[in-house]
Order: sequence, then structure tokens, then C-alpha cells
Amino acid sequence: MSTFKIKSTNPDEYPLPRDDEEGLTLQRDWTEDEEVKAKRKLDLIIMPLLTLGFFCLQLDRGNIANAITDRFMEDVGVTQDQFNVGQQMLSLGIVLFEIPSNMVLYRVGPGKWLTLQLFLFGTVSTFQAFQKGYGPLIATRFLLGMTESGFIPGGLWTLSTWYTRRETAKRVMIFYFGNQFGQASSKLLAYGILHMRGVGGKPGWFWLFVIMGVFTVFSGCILGLFLPDSFKNPRSTFLPGVCMFTERELHILNRRVLLDDPMKGKKKKRIGRGAFKKAFSNWRLWVHFLITLCNNGPQRAFDTYSPSIVNSFGFASLTSNALASVGLFLQIPTSFSFSYVSDHFNKRGETVMAGFSMHLLGYIFNRIFTEISLRGVRYFGVVWTQTFGTFSHPLNIAWMSLACEDSEERALAMAMVIMGANIAGIYGAQIFRQDDRPRYRRGFSINIAVLTVGLSLAVVRYIDDRLRRRRSAEQLQDQSPSEHNSPDEDELKAARPSADQPHPILIADDLKPVVTHVTR
Repeated sequence: MSTFKIKSTNPDEYPLPRDDEEGLTLQRDWTEDEEVKAKRKLDLIIMPLLTLGFFCLQLDRGNIANAITDRFMEDVGVTQDQFNVGQQMLSLGIVLFEIPSNMVLYRVGPGKWLTLQLFLFGTVSTFQAFQKGYGPLIATRFLLGMTESGFIPGGLWTLSTWYTRRETAKRVMIFYFGNQFGQASSKLLAYGILHMRGVGGKPGWFWLFVIMGVFTVFSGCILGLFLPDSFKNPRSTFLPGVCMFTERELHILNRRVLLDDPMKGKKKKRIGRGAFKKAFSNWRLWVHFLITLCNNGPQRAFDTYSPSIVNSFGFASLTSNALASVGLFLQIPTSFSFSYVSDHFNKRGETVMAGFSMHLLGYIFNRIFTEISLRGVRYFGVVWTQTFGTFSHPLNIAWMSLACEDSEERALAMAMVIMGANIAGIYGAQIFRQDDRPRYRRGFSINIAVLTVGLSLAVVRYIDDRLRRRRSAEQLQDQSPSEHNSPDEDELKAARPSADQPHPILIADDLKPVVTHVTR
């Protein structure tokens, strides 16, 4: 047997499956034209629905930031510091219930659970319109976090079950487009809805919560009618007697996914204690966890108060919501561009560092511009920060996945980074405080310090990857030519993540499988 090993420490490659992750014996018995038509039909059903759900989630999560400019705090009777605690409760609800939510997802299926979640957080968002006082604020934000928990990883897990690895990467970008478009649109929509102050004797923010909440509930009905559950149950929740695909289409869609990743057709295994020990002792994963903490805390804080910050420049209250959407719309093509460079040119660390640098520069602009009276200059700092403030997080996730040696470690790493993103929301909610407004000199200085730490950590990981890449190249050069020409068949199997992998970003690699099916 040859001693040549393809499994390496190269940070640009996913490791091959372990011995207990063998493939399935499958044959391709359809034409390319049949597959294209089946995949097109799948795209037209799955992608609009999941993107709509993410859009609604972001509307309901972020509409309270727009309500601030319409005297929300004064009308409800809370201070800014109390409002910040409410935002912390949102993140806490997500942290506490994300794992239970995913457990329910795997048990009842994504079609039913994602549909129910839209109904739940749409209802909570609607009833935020009736809150009065500090207690109801705390309760409604916590309930909103609880009902939203698990929707994002649930949507991503759904994508990973219907698409191959390379296809999933592009669909994830489209899925996140719903989030980015929701962030931007919520502020623009708020500009019009908040003008309803006085209608029915209610403030504008009352109608903001009601209209957006009702829209989410209505969208839940759309998902209930059309979102298929799984290959085993390709029917929607509300129409269980109607199959979304023909038997031939299901055969093609299912088999091609299994050919790409045979582990998706196997029963999930429990993750043992050894896997936990291995993952939690991997210092590289902790670095990515800390990078997430450093990026997401300042970003969450700025997203909440960006309309209020623009309002403090001297712009009209409601106009500030519309102006606060400009940078978020610019963020969409910027994010797509950085993602393309990361995937197509395999520049994982470089794109994360570039994104962090641009994000950091935005807070430097804001801190400097607080001393300038020209509101156009100060507004430029807001637009810059919004444009470059978000996309480092998914890029960091893709980079982190390459530091994992097997599917179990990737699953645990994903749990760590999702937890880190929501913990960041807990501390980030307290960065902009009442005694620091309206210029938030201290808040911007804190964000600069936090992002500097995050950028430094990213540089450390980048240097580490360069050293690992060099060692990997030296190991390959040490192999004899004969060893390179006769690798074992088992060693040539393409890297395949397992079905318990919770986030599709992890399965977007830059390697083409050498063997599409294994015949025993």
C-alpha cells in the first residue's frame, strides 16, 4: 500500500472523510437537461421562500431602531439604558433557545417549523405595538429573540439538504440577501410608515410594529402553502396532499445530492466526548470565536442607533430613517464582491482582514467626524460604516471551517461561532449609552479598540495559515514521484462534510471531488 497521504494540514483544503465516513454506491441515471430543469424548479420554490422568511426576520428584529426616531422611548416610558437592556434580552433569548429550536427542527422538519416560527415572531412583533413601560419592553424583546432563535441556521440547514456543496455557496449568498435587503428596506419603509403618527390616535411606531408584524404572519402563510419539508416529505404544511415535485424530479434531486455528499444519506451519529475535547482544545477555533465577538458587537450597536445618530446631525427625524438605509443598500453589492473574491480566488484570510480594516476605518471616521460640524461629512462616516460593517462575519465562518479536521469538529465550531455572534449582541447593546449621546465619543472609541483586537487576531490566524501552507508544500515535495502517481483509491475520495453539519457555508470548498461514486 502506498504511503502517500492526501490528508494534509493545508489550510486551503478540507480534510478527507474518516474511515467511518465512507460513501454510497450510486449511479447517475439521468441526463444533464433533466437535472437542469429539476434544479430550476427547486430554485423557484425554495429560494424565494427562504429569502422571504429571512427578510421578515430582519424587519421584525430591526424595526425598533427606526421607532426610536419617532419618540418610542418617551412614549413607552423607558430610558436609553433601559432600552439597551431590552436589546440584550433579544440576544439572550436567541442564545438560550437556539439549540432547543434546532432540536425541534430536526424532529418535525423545516417546512413545519420554519412556517411556525414566522407565525410566532410575527405575532410577537405585532404585539410590541401595545407595550407600555420597562417590564413589557423586556418581555417582548426576550420573546422575540426566543421565537426567532434557530430560524437562520434552520434555513441554512434546509439549503444544505436540497443542494450540492458548490451550489449551496451561491444559494447562501441569495439567502443572506434577504437579511441585507431587510436591513436596508426596514429603514426606508419606516420613513413612510412613521408618517402615520396620529392615525387612529396612535403614534407612528405603533403602526410600524403592526404593519410589519402582520406582513410577517402573512408571509408565514405563504411558507405554509409552498415550502416543501424534505425529500422524504416533499409537501407543504398546509397542502399535505400536494407533492411539489414529480417522482422523477425527486429521484434526480435526491441522488445528485447523495453523489456529492453520501453522508447526507446516512443516519446522524452522536457527537462523542472526544470530539468535544478535540474541538474545544483547538486554539484556532477560539480565535475565530473571538473574531466573531469583536466584529458583531460594534456592528449590532451601530445598527440599532444609526437612524438616531443621523438624526443628531440635524436631519429631520423621519428623514433620518431613509438616510440610514443608504449604506445598507450599498452593503449588498459590496458583500457579494468580497464573497466572490473569497470563494473564487480562495482568499479567506485576506478578505476577512480587508473587511475588518474597512469596518475599523468607519469607526475612526465617525470618531473624528464627531468634532466636525459639517453634517454631510459626518453622514459619510455612517454610510461607510454600514457599507463595510457586516460581511466579515460570514467570511470568517468560511475561513474557520478550513481549520476543522472532520465533520464533527465543524459542527461544534459552527455552534461556537453562532453562540459568539449572539453573545456579541448582548455586550454590544450597552456600547452606546445615554450619558454619551448624541456624539457617542466613548462608544466610537470602544468600537475602535474592539475592532483593533479583532483585526490583530485575524492577522495572527493569517500568519498561521501561511506557515501551515508552507509546511504542507514542503511535505508534498518530500514525497517521491512514484508515490504521487499511485495513491490508494480510499485516499482519493473527495472531502465530504456530514449531514449533521449545521451551516451550509461550511460545505463551500474549492476542491472538486476526484471520485463521484464508489463501486465496491
